[in-house]
Amino acid sequence: MATASGASARGAFVTEARSDDPYLYQVGFGNRFASEALPGALPKAQNMPQKLKYDLYVEGLTGSSFVAPRAENLNAWLYRMRPSVAHKGFKKLPANPDLESCFLTLNPKVHISPTQLAWHPFDIPSGGKKVDFIQGLKTIAGNGDPTLHEGLAIHMYLANASMEKKAFCNNDGDLLILPQQGRLDIQTEFGRLMVRPGELFVVQRGMKFKVLLPDGPSRGYIQEIYGQHYVLPELGPLGGHGLANPRDFESPLASFDIDQSAWEIVYKVGGELHACDQDHTPFDVVAWHGNYVPYKYELEKFIGVGSITKDHIDPSCFCVLTAKSKQPNVPLCDFLIFHPRWDVASNTFRPPYYHRNSSTEFMGLLYGNYGGRSDGFQPGGASFENGFTPHGVAYEEWEKATQHELEPRRVHEGTVAFMFESSMMFTISDWAIKRSGKLHEHEPKMWDGLKAKFMDHIDDINAELQAQGLPLLGETAPAVAKPVINGADEVKEVPKEAAPAEVKGDEPKEGSSCISS
Repeated sequence: MATASGASARGAFVTEARSDDPYLYQVGFGNRFASEALPGALPKAQNMPQKLKYDLYVEGLTGSSFVAPRAENLNAWLYRMRPSVAHKGFKKLPANPDLESCFLTLNPKVHISPTQLAWHPFDIPSGGKKVDFIQGLKTIAGNGDPTLHEGLAIHMYLANASMEKKAFCNNDGDLLILPQQGRLDIQTEFGRLMVRPGELFVVQRGMKFKVLLPDGPSRGYIQEIYGQHYVLPELGPLGGHGLANPRDFESPLASFDIDQSAWEIVYKVGGELHACDQDHTPFDVVAWHGNYVPYKYELEKFIGVGSITKDHIDPSCFCVLTAKSKQPNVPLCDFLIFHPRWDVASNTFRPPYYHRNSSTEFMGLLYGNYGGRSDGFQPGGASFENGFTPHGVAYEEWEKATQHELEPRRVHEGTVAFMFESSMMFTISDWAIKRSGKLHEHEPKMWDGLKAKFMDHIDDINAELQAQGLPLLGETAPAVAKPVINGADEVKEVPKEAAPAEVKGDEPKEGSSCISS
């Protein structure tokens, strides 16, 4: 008897290659993945067997304490040709004067800004000198210190050359990397990823990686967080999906090289650069499994939410990733994006209202135009406000928004801007203040048009107050009658003109009362 049969998957879902990205990825956020580049390289039913296939070595990598709760326990098992201990020892490298990690005010190389700051697009190195990803790191701002396991740093990378026989391992914190110009072809111990402008890439601390520049000179933004890891924000009343969906995050498949030539591994530890030499590639992991894994995400996939009736929703509705601080319910930082979306609210001022937030805000622009932020806010530049610094759109943008016909419309078409927002105060690096050559303050004249239009309505207001029997604006309030005391318990009020004659000694100020025994 014939039976109808369908089809069965031949493996877990992976993405497809495309013209601008030749690599394949596993999907999901926080998953426990498993990947092997050669069949049978992953051991069965245990992590560290006495003997591995192909005489591989097992190496453990942890991203949390051993006793962290299961939901927060991060680790990976790597099965590689040679473990990371196979090197020739460490040497300290010359300091990069433009790289900063300590943002405490005791450090004379960082500065406080009470006002809004901005930077024109930062220059990518040109000429004959090669500058790779590591050499092109420039710190703008941050807070805390990596030795305290609390805080963050914001850097730019400005590079014109691919890393060759060199890898980078950041022991200080996780790196969230945002290319702005040119793709990054990134090789990690877990496999390869191609990251274009409009995508984010996260490589956690302790992982080795190498950056190639397939499109030539490249520029981008980096947020580094100390002691914490990025997680997805809670959705609350949104329910089970929305914002950045877990299935849209992509992690690499196992990929290895068999290169047995000389390599240099550069480590950043406590803000210092150290290096070790070895006679083999660090990218020799044949198989791996775990949940401590690098990943990327296409920002265009973000599902925006907002008001569909009136008023603005707080900017947390644009949060892609967040990182916890040591204070409950206060994030160390949020990563937000502002991208094309519909705006349909009624009787509502569309641009952000003028505000003074407790959070510190650092904005950048990946592509497109983001009007009204400041003069000169362009892709590859930046804008900054410390906590409680008053800010908002230019007067012209405000005036235009108040006159605009209220109808559904698209905003930020062809644009992706982002914000690094932190509950902590930032200090600014020497490079950003003194040596970048791109610093400019927000021009306060952009708000000169914000006059007190309320004063134009004084006559109308007084007419309304008079009709209600209330004091008029600008009038002196009537004086309060002064009491005098006759005897121990009796209080007698007297007319105002009689007070000087009947009250002796220290006279109370007009409009106050005085009771004495």
